[in-house]
Amino acid sequence: MELQSPREAAAFALSLLDLTNLRDDCDNAAIENLCLRAQTPYGNTAAICIWPRFVAHARQILGSGHPVRIATVVNFPSGDLSVAEVVEETREAVEDGADEIDLVIPYKAFIAGNEAAVTAMVEAVRAACPQSTLKVILETGELKDMALVRRASELAIAAGADFIKTSTGKVQVNATLEAADIMLRAIRESKARVGFKPAGGISTVADADLHLRLAESILGPNWVMPSTFRFGASSLLDDILAVLGGTTAPRAAAGY
Repeated sequence: MELQSPREAAAFALSLLDLTNLRDDCDNAAIENLCLRAQTPYGNTAAICIWPRFVAHARQILGSGHPVRIATVVNFPSGDLSVAEVVEETREAVEDGADEIDLVIPYKAFIAGNEAAVTAMVEAVRAACPQSTLKVILETGELKDMALVRRASELAIAAGADFIKTSTGKVQVNATLEAADIMLRAIRESKARVGFKPAGGISTVADADLHLRLAESILGPNWVMPSTFRFGASSLLDDILAVLGGTTAPRAAAGY
C-alpha cells in the first residue's frame, strides 16, 4: 500500500474510520445524524462507535447486515467496573445489535501492578462476545511509561483481543505516535492476527497518514485494512470529505 496523494490517503482513511460520538450530550437525534454521516458520497466508514444505550436505536436505523458496523464501549471510560458488570454490559450490547465491543482495561489496577486484572477482564469479555470484534483500550496516555504500554499490549493480545486501541479520548493525552510504535511492534512480535486502533486527537488526513505510514513500516505494505486497522475519530471525517471534495474542512466538535 503506497499512499501517493492526499486524496488517496483520505479515501483510504475513510474506509478505516470508526466514526465516533461518545459525547455526554449525545441523544437519539445525534445517533441518526451519525448514521447518515457514516454513509458518504465517497463510500462508507468502517463503523460507528457509540454509547451502549444507543446501540438498539442505531441497529434500527441501519438494519441487519449493513456495511457500516456498530461498535460500542464497555467499562468506559474509567475502567473501574467489576468483571461481572462489564460482562453484563457486553451481553446487553450484543443483544441490542452491536458488532464490535471496545473494552477499557482496568488500567488503574494495572498501573498499581495488578496484571491479572487485565487478563481476567479481557478473557471474560472475550467469552461474552465470541462472535464480535473485541477492541481492547489500553488508555496509553494514563499508562505514560512505554514499558507499561508494551506489557498491556502483550496481556491484551494473549487474552484474546482482536484489536488493541490506544485511548478512550476522555483523558488529556490520547493517541500518540510513540504509543502507536510500541503497540504495533507488540503486534508484530506476537505473530497473532491482531489489529490496531489509534483513537483521540486524530483530526486531519495528515495526522492519519502518519499513523498509516508507521503501521506500514512496522507490519508491511499489505497489512493495513479495515480488519486490522481503525481510526477512532469524529472530526477526522470533516477533513477527509474536504480533501476528497477539494474544499476546506470546518472543525467539528470532537466525538468524545
